[in-house]
Amino acid sequence: MGELELLKNTIGLSEQKAKETLKNVQVTKNLMTCIAEAEKHGKIDKDSGILLYHLASKIKAQIIDKLAFVSEYIVKKKLDTTQRVDAALSYLMSNIRDNVDVKEFEDACGVGVVVTPEQVEAEVEKCIKKHLEEIKEKRYRFNSGPLMQEVRTALKWASGESIKNEIGVQMIDILGPKTAEDEAPVGKNQKQAKVKVDKEKYVKKDDKNDKKESKAADDSSSDSAKTISELMKTKVHFHKPGENYTTNGYIVTPNTHRLLAEHLKVTGGKVRTRFPPEPNGILHIGHAKAININFGYAAAHDGICYLRYDDTNPEKEEEKFFTGIRDMVGWLGYEPAKITHSSDYFQELYELAVKLIEKGHAYVCHQKSEEMKGFNPPPSPWRERPVAESLQLFEDMKNGMLEEGEATLRMKVTLEEGKQDPVAYRIKYTPHHRTGDKWCIYPTYDFTHCLCDSIENITHSLCTKEFQSRRSSYYWLCNVLDLYCPVQWEYGRLNISYTVVSKRKIAKLIDEGIVADWDDPRLFTLTALRRRGFPAEAINNFCAQMGVTGAQAVVDPAVLEAAVRDVLNNTAPRHMVVIDPIKVTIANFKDNSPTKIDVADFPTDQAKGQHSIAFDEIVYIEASDFRELEERGFRRLTPKQPVGLKYAGVVLTLQRIEKDAAGKITGLVVRQEPVSDKNKPKAFIHWVAKPKLASVRLYERLFKHKNPEDTNEVPNGFLSDINSPSKREVVGYIDTSLESISKPFTQFQFERIGFFSIDPDTRPGKLVFNRTVTLKEDAGKV
Repeated sequence: MGELELLKNTIGLSEQKAKETLKNVQVTKNLMTCIAEAEKHGKIDKDSGILLYHLASKIKAQIIDKLAFVSEYIVKKKLDTTQRVDAALSYLMSNIRDNVDVKEFEDACGVGVVVTPEQVEAEVEKCIKKHLEEIKEKRYRFNSGPLMQEVRTALKWASGESIKNEIGVQMIDILGPKTAEDEAPVGKNQKQAKVKVDKEKYVKKDDKNDKKESKAADDSSSDSAKTISELMKTKVHFHKPGENYTTNGYIVTPNTHRLLAEHLKVTGGKVRTRFPPEPNGILHIGHAKAININFGYAAAHDGICYLRYDDTNPEKEEEKFFTGIRDMVGWLGYEPAKITHSSDYFQELYELAVKLIEKGHAYVCHQKSEEMKGFNPPPSPWRERPVAESLQLFEDMKNGMLEEGEATLRMKVTLEEGKQDPVAYRIKYTPHHRTGDKWCIYPTYDFTHCLCDSIENITHSLCTKEFQSRRSSYYWLCNVLDLYCPVQWEYGRLNISYTVVSKRKIAKLIDEGIVADWDDPRLFTLTALRRRGFPAEAINNFCAQMGVTGAQAVVDPAVLEAAVRDVLNNTAPRHMVVIDPIKVTIANFKDNSPTKIDVADFPTDQAKGQHSIAFDEIVYIEASDFRELEERGFRRLTPKQPVGLKYAGVVLTLQRIEKDAAGKITGLVVRQEPVSDKNKPKAFIHWVAKPKLASVRLYERLFKHKNPEDTNEVPNGFLSDINSPSKREVVGYIDTSLESISKPFTQFQFERIGFFSIDPDTRPGKLVFNRTVTLKEDAGKV
């Protein structure tokens, strides 16, 4: 009998379902084994067939050797519900061993436990009494799902069908047969009322702004988390410490449970993660996601996170990178439980490499690097060299007796992507930043990473998706050396459009003079984002919104900018600044000295403080707030239209326009009148009097295209895609209250213009502001 017929005739699958099943090679293989094993112990009926299919679909690789054992229980009707089969799988995953404790197993699965109809009747009656009033009110529109769950919780092994039937019987006893009204569909008015109630539950009321209500409702239905803590507590479900073996793909050896027990003694059962950057460049926005995932997951589960520098390449490491990484982790709000370095374990790693050779799993190879490139290089002719010979050559490598490139140590393993025998050690005659000239051989990522994770008893090795192809070597190396093996979890990288984050490409931008340095505010390195004024909280919230999935995210900068606005709206005090000034003289200004006006730092929350501004007969307004010629829809100052000054309580009416010989406007002369019910302007504008001058840097996107690295979009390379007006510097007229509180990285909102931050270039007598983001997304961006 063919496989298709076997699935149809033996376990009762429909032809379509059988064909779909056959497309899944692993499930088909499992199911054939289940059928063969079950038939040894009895005839497979329809109910048993359904359960065998369930078993074949749900069983994990770690307990695949128990297929025959569970199949026998199913065909003998000892596991007679999906609930019992699931309990069996759960028990076996939690107790991975060769011999199953039968009594313990049967107790866990409820084998032999009989729930009588009388028990079901009594439990349903008890639960219905709790909800009797609601049932009478809603009648047959009452949702019985939660009621069934209550009964299932009380009677763990009762069948769902028997509970459902009993609820139906008791509902008829209470309510009688269904009436025409019970059968009628829900009316339109009822539906609308329900929607209205549900929506009101989520909406923050604000009579002045209907848009806020809409936004709050939208936010409430979003699946994304608002903060890293929320994301890690409610959306991310990794294995519990010590339960590594429950993870798909994890390799279980005879020593696994012993090693896990030893691991738990060290960690106390707490989560332990690590953030392992290479100290050869500045961190970027993608690293912010990694920092938040590693530190955030540990923090959300009362664990700890190490900052571990992956310093195995002495050629590219510099002190400024070590310092920069540490500063950025702290800036994002995280404190490492411990700072470690891969180089801390060089001696231990060397000894493990020797052990690997002794076990016959590594060898010294003389192939050149170019011979090993690609996915199908020629096999090494030295793969089977004697262990003693490889041991001697490896010691010679360590002692500096071979030239760079003359030999490498390679591991006998094939990665998922097909790459064979990755390099474990190479020769480099370069002093190391921390160990000096002590070593001339250095381990690679493939060798170092998993072993450092094991040595540090990391519970969750969290890394980006491109390292999935290294997972097999990660597990293989720990297991072949008989070491504790952490679980590697991969998540998708975070990429931003309109930028580059490659260290080499950023270095090229710096060398070409396109950007000033790694912290140029047009870049998306973390130092650049901090300099531009992006709050750490906003970056963390943005990372939370991205979630933790395997999908690679390419995000428009506008999404990050929106997260920035959300934070700065509540944290950046408002001040008035003019960046394209027109001088305005108030002809009837009555006071002989400037008037002081107290202005709230946050107009919507007066309790957050205030500052004083000057009001004088000469004020400066934005050129864009004046039109010499009338324009339809323009609501600010024109020869025929007055305008109000914010906070001053006055309305300005134009008397005359002053121009130079070339006809350029040099000033306006106006009259002021108090604002009143009869004298209410169409708009109020910002202004400054007695201003101080400051340098204001206005930033746009550095590149014109979404993906400047894509040769289809940018045939001549990313350097040809530079957006020339990405940086513009103007003179800003600021209110004097800003001068005394302007410290580097302090953030402000310039009313009606945007959010700005004090640049570190600021010196006494010279204020420099960077525009962080505009007040709302600019549709006219490149």
